[in-house]
Amino acid sequence: MDRSTITRAVGEIRPLLAERGCRVQDGVRLRTLADVVACLEHVRAAALMDATEIRVRHPSAGRAGRQRFVSGKSRTNAIKTLVLSDTQGRLLFCGATVPGSTADITQARQAGLTHWLAHTAGVRILADAGYQGLSAQTGGQVITPTLRHHKKALERLPGIAELRTAQRREHARRRVRVEHAIAHLKNWRSLTRHLGRRDSLDTTIRTIAGLLSDHQHTHRGKPIAAITAM
Repeated sequence: MDRSTITRAVGEIRPLLAERGCRVQDGVRLRTLADVVACLEHVRAAALMDATEIRVRHPSAGRAGRQRFVSGKSRTNAIKTLVLSDTQGRLLFCGATVPGSTADITQARQAGLTHWLAHTAGVRILADAGYQGLSAQTGGQVITPTLRHHKKALERLPGIAELRTAQRREHARRRVRVEHAIAHLKNWRSLTRHLGRRDSLDTTIRTIAGLLSDHQHTHRGKPIAAITAM
């Protein structure tokens, strides 16, 4: 089989794998963010959320919208993907890719997270400070770290600084598993730095996420239904 035939076969199989979504239990697979929110509400389990950037090729000089891919965080050309995992670090969703210049909170809104959470009650999603503001919009279902106080305010409130620091550390400890899930995703070479076409990256990410979720449930722990809410 020559190289062109292999490339064509991969191009045909990859979209099929991407549409399978992430496995959770008994053959159930979550394909969309709406599926994830519905599953979390049904099993009364918490989830962890973060976004990760994948470096991509520089858009050609003079191309319209070239700066859209420049990340404000890493200052590199990147595409950002939204990742949700369970509290054990097993993938629930990976996708909703956007150019690297998009803010984390904007990506979550554009993906429809606030819309789907508006139709639920009792779902809890732990997120980092990049999602400050979603808590108020989702009735407290998105939980972000405690805000820092200004130095002068802390001087007027003895003991508050230590309490806030302890709260932020506990929040970071509880959501670190999503960072582990992202690290496992980026063990795949194509997500360390994507050198292919940018418009195919979303399909590649979802394909890898589905394969990784199969591996996580084949070799590790209990299904999501057995996880108690945090």
